[in-house]
Amino acid sequence: MPFHAPVEDFRFLLEKVIGFSEVTATARHAEMTPDVTDAILTEAGRMCDEILAPLNRAGDLHPARLENGVVRTSPGYAEGYRAIAEGGWVGMAAGEAHGGMGLPMALVTCVNEMMGGACLALQLNPLMTQAEIEALEAHADAELQALYLPKLISGEWCGTMNLTEPQAGSDVGALRTKAEPDGEGTYRITGQKIYITWADNDFSDNVVHMVLARLPDAVPGTKGISLFLVPKYIPDAEGRPGEANALRVVSLEHKMGIHGSPTAVMEYDGAKGWLVGESHGGMAAMFTMMNTARLGVGSQAVGVAEAATQAALAYAQERKQGRAGGTGTIVEHADVRAMLARMRAETFAARAITLACAKAIDLGREGDAAARARAALLTPIAKTFGTETGINTADLGIQVHGGMGFIEETGAAQFLRDARITAIYEGTNGIQAMDLVGRKMMDGGEAAQALIDEIETVAEAARAEIPDLAEPVWQAAETMREATEWLVAQPMAERFSGAMPYLRAFARLLGAHYHLRAAQAGDGKRRRLAAFYIQRMLPEQAAHIAALRAGAEPVMALDAGDLAP
Repeated sequence: MPFHAPVEDFRFLLEKVIGFSEVTATARHAEMTPDVTDAILTEAGRMCDEILAPLNRAGDLHPARLENGVVRTSPGYAEGYRAIAEGGWVGMAAGEAHGGMGLPMALVTCVNEMMGGACLALQLNPLMTQAEIEALEAHADAELQALYLPKLISGEWCGTMNLTEPQAGSDVGALRTKAEPDGEGTYRITGQKIYITWADNDFSDNVVHMVLARLPDAVPGTKGISLFLVPKYIPDAEGRPGEANALRVVSLEHKMGIHGSPTAVMEYDGAKGWLVGESHGGMAAMFTMMNTARLGVGSQAVGVAEAATQAALAYAQERKQGRAGGTGTIVEHADVRAMLARMRAETFAARAITLACAKAIDLGREGDAAARARAALLTPIAKTFGTETGINTADLGIQVHGGMGFIEETGAAQFLRDARITAIYEGTNGIQAMDLVGRKMMDGGEAAQALIDEIETVAEAARAEIPDLAEPVWQAAETMREATEWLVAQPMAERFSGAMPYLRAFARLLGAHYHLRAAQAGDGKRRRLAAFYIQRMLPEQAAHIAALRAGAEPVMALDAGDLAP
């Protein structure tokens, strides 16, 4: 079935649920009036529906391939990328000084989700470039910015992130790639990187790699890492792609999904690079890229959840089976309808969390310290819950299709295969949860408690109108408050053992909160969906809290022998 970008859902969330008006009230985004916002969402949705979505299946059936050192992309991807670039969607978040649109992150997140739902494999390309643009804006010197930002923002050149090595995955500090000064103010980069998303293509004029490496005087670990800009082609005096740099794509990975996105092993053999930021300050620049990418990954997975939900609903409304009432189609069966309701309710909740995180980023850029703390707290939740929603919803979509879901021709399986990687890259979900209970709780849980206060205030206000929905949300908020107080009193080992249960419990509460706000502001459809989430899904929070409070003992008491057959 064709994909339809959920433009109306974005409008509703921005206007009625997450409070986007707070962003448009700032001087930076005062021009983002409702008609401008609507035009942006409408145009992006049209591109996704008409141009990108038809490419999704082609990328799966005809993967990117490496031929004589040249990456050949999937049919139609060049045209799809051109539409993204010419529409300004690559540099939509970038500053206007170098040609960007300067859009608020909340709108950027809407567009990225729509593109991810339409064609995840292709959308990964501009997402990587967006992360690079932000890192250059924050850390590069004026000369590098002037040369590279206009080209990246326009989409003429593409960007990548080169972090991982065979022995250095999540433990970035174990990397061995070397950077040696060449006496010309630049550096020679030597080493191998793996899992490089969109490391090359056949439709952009240049590919600009951001590479983590060690200088000769670097100390071991993360404090000895620096970041370097290493282009595929070295720009000439006029800023045009010149001689080829000493780097190459060694091979492309054969992956479970996102076949249209070339994931490469990259080799650097004395390649010329430019230092970005301070020597040994690569981690700060890396986290600038990673945090942008983490929100982007969460939102792209929500896009896949949307696509999977649309496909499953369309099938359920057509497939006749058994003795269902009404239309005689399987959507009339209670189990099928419950699965579809879960898919729709979960997608809405995850979408709201990513947009709330994006809004906090926007307000934080205006100097609001509380908003910055909110954004930091929500980023690991948005990434983890968004990606789990993409995976779990796609899995349910296969179940709704029944046997046909296991048949590749229906396309239902592709959603699950594509979404599965999102829980792994840009920091695995387990690492996100550890970040939440560790670094993000260094304030003693202050930012978490402030968010819980806000949830309780909304629930209290809703008690008079919809007490059957408001009361469970208020109670869940109190449960979360007590769990947070318990968590911050524990040693780090205890926190880490319960990190995923804590994150999932918080996400359940946030989902209920945004559904409650939707029920207050929306029609009967919104209230019925909120009732399903709050009455059928919010109770799962109790199980997560129980797992959290069980502590580390049930986990760490098991040794390798206990886990063997």
